[in-house]
Amino acid sequence: MPQQMPAHAAKLKELGLRIDPAALTDPSSDILGAIVSLGGCSASFVSKEGLIITNHHCAIGALQYNSTADQNLLKDGFLAKTRAEERSSGPVARVFVTRAMTDVTSKILDGIDAIQDDLSRYKRIEAKQKETVAACEKGRPGIRCGVAAFYDGAAYYQIEQLEIHDVRLVYTPSRGIGNFGGEIDNWRWPRHTGDFAFLRAYVGRDGQPADYSLDNVPFRPAQALVLAKEPTTQGDLVLVAGYPGRTALLKTKDEVLEALTWGYPRRQKYCEDYLEALEPVAGADKSVAIKATPLMRSLNNRLTNTKGQLDGLGKGGLAAQKEKMDADLRAWIDADARRKAAYEPALDELAKAQAERAAYREKDASLTELVELPRLVAAASAIVRMAEERPKPDADRHPDYQERNWKRLEQAQVALEKSYARALDRALLVRVLERMAREPDHDKSPALGIVLGKMPPTDDAIGKAADALYAKTAIEGTKSRVDLLQKASVSDVRHSRDPIIALAVALRPLLQAAEDRDHAYAGRMELLKPKYVEAVRAFVGHDVAPDANGTLRLTYGTVRGYRPTPDAPAYRPFTLLSEVVAKARDEEPFDAPPKLLEAARERKLGPYVDPVLGDVPVDFLADLHITGGNSGSATLNAKGQLVGLAFDGNFEAMASDWIFLPSLSRSIHVDLRYVLWVMDAVDGAHNVLREIGREPAFPPPQ
Repeated sequence: MPQQMPAHAAKLKELGLRIDPAALTDPSSDILGAIVSLGGCSASFVSKEGLIITNHHCAIGALQYNSTADQNLLKDGFLAKTRAEERSSGPVARVFVTRAMTDVTSKILDGIDAIQDDLSRYKRIEAKQKETVAACEKGRPGIRCGVAAFYDGAAYYQIEQLEIHDVRLVYTPSRGIGNFGGEIDNWRWPRHTGDFAFLRAYVGRDGQPADYSLDNVPFRPAQALVLAKEPTTQGDLVLVAGYPGRTALLKTKDEVLEALTWGYPRRQKYCEDYLEALEPVAGADKSVAIKATPLMRSLNNRLTNTKGQLDGLGKGGLAAQKEKMDADLRAWIDADARRKAAYEPALDELAKAQAERAAYREKDASLTELVELPRLVAAASAIVRMAEERPKPDADRHPDYQERNWKRLEQAQVALEKSYARALDRALLVRVLERMAREPDHDKSPALGIVLGKMPPTDDAIGKAADALYAKTAIEGTKSRVDLLQKASVSDVRHSRDPIIALAVALRPLLQAAEDRDHAYAGRMELLKPKYVEAVRAFVGHDVAPDANGTLRLTYGTVRGYRPTPDAPAYRPFTLLSEVVAKARDEEPFDAPPKLLEAARERKLGPYVDPVLGDVPVDFLADLHITGGNSGSATLNAKGQLVGLAFDGNFEAMASDWIFLPSLSRSIHVDLRYVLWVMDAVDGAHNVLREIGREPAFPPPQ
């Protein structure tokens, strides 16, 4: 966390830090104030006109939103030569600028120890979170507040962010640059991907966040990163600032075992099954393929990551290491009567709670698939839940359905029209039901019987049930969905003749029961996990970073290669443009554009050549830890200047989210020099180049 960085000041100075470490402690500092979240990816401001740099794969949604079969930006890329040509990223696109982080632990946790019932304990904490958020946002339009748990519920922080919701596409290279190597190279080194993109944040003329409008003006951030001019070299200190999603460094051995024996194998099969279902549908129609691209890219990415996690935890022996760490912790606790009294009951209860959850986890997971993957079922579920929540006082509503989120929910339904295709949705629904049907009886969700009625769970019956749902539904139209979301009552949805609305109504009791189980488990963990984390921190004898939770974080290390195995040759930490040329061929995913190959072969390299390497660096390695959500994070040098963007990790160390391995764990970054070279010599993005403070070396002929 930023506030933990002072403890690292001496080490950072030793590694070569050339700025005041205090600049890394304040979310509104000249450096951290430029680091933003896209609500799933990280990014940073690089001009005082709201220009944002992030990864190409973080702009896939914006590219898909603006693509058609005749103009496929996902393939060809996009460049707005003027502000007027910049395109909306869609109604659900967001930029979050963190303004402050405030410790509210005592406010949230006061009195919870006295609550005996697990579900009641959870609801008390939720109520306190909603109360805190409401007070934070009151009278502050444009400010989005949240309360995040740290150290598995031992601490809570209020996060204040400016929420910008007019985000526009400015420039991305073609797929043959931004996704060069595709799934073949994904999570692998050496890597040669130009994974970068530019967006712009817009606000109303009064400077306040506003919905997309041609009258809006570029947002003027208080801070923007400076681009480095000094070359990045092996051994240099680099820091990454961004919004990592989830890590598991503070999990118990039982949680590791669950991931190894159930969670990751299930996720692998999940990705394989849905990719198998989507591929023939996407392959049959170009327009459907465009709509399927974001989901298929996500599934492929998760699949490779999951295989790496399984390899690391299982074959790599990390689960055994975690088990030994927990055994050492137990021995330390047992060696002292006071420690034993303080921690042992919680550790025993944790193991018991984990075992009890195994009885219902599969049913609840498959139910979640049913109401999240097919987009119309998800829309109907939101409509039905909103009908239930709307009559309640706002403070009593589920957090997702409080009035502060109503516009978001409506915008999601509007955005759906750009990504929905019946063929895709039906394929997903059929596959969900087929997966349910394959489960043994003790794990089979009753949702399957609700969908099929009296029909047997055969492939033919599943297909007929899906066809009946889509043939008679009226919620494929955006206006219909939005009207129902805004106005439908409980009576309206219960008496609806729309088959998908009726399905959502029938599923509500199952969903509520699953939600209550999940919340009761979370309420139980609220008493137990902080004790475990407290024991771990006392055992290691120093503070540790809390697991990632989507909030602003920093990590640091050095530019460094590695050996994939002890006896393998060492990988060097840079890849080069000449290697892109050697790797390129006239087929996806190595279809580098001809203009890139031509510029490279003509040695049209300009000032972007590394003086030691003698070529344009493409990607580089660093021995620091990143995870999902860090994509697009700024990679900074010792001066706090931008030298690249984090976008991936190495397959051999995928399990670093569980145990960090200094000799093996590496992050992969696109080098700023390759970004600038592509902008200048390949795509002619000279207007963007000048905006970020660089004069083109290869301007077009006058």
